Amino acid sequence: MKLPRDVSGHELVKTLIRHWGYRQVNHVGSHIILQTDDPEHHRLAVPDHSPLRLGTFNGILRAVARVKRVEREDIIACL
Repeated sequence: MKLPRDVSGHELVKTLIRHWGYRQVNHVGSHIILQTDDPEHHRLAVPDHSPLRLGTFNGILRAVARVKRVEREDIIACL
């Protein structure tokens, strides 16, 4: 599945909070810090840029998919 090219950091944060069990713990400059403890502890910094660069977006998707034990496509489908 191709990555969408118009996803903003704010939109990705809303999706991770609403569907994937993350919560916002801090906002430093232009980065939003998210954290989850299910199924394991994971902290993640998402740049609040619009749109996200594809490499950054892909790296965030890979990290979340690894921690949540799902496929990247499952996360993209929630956007």
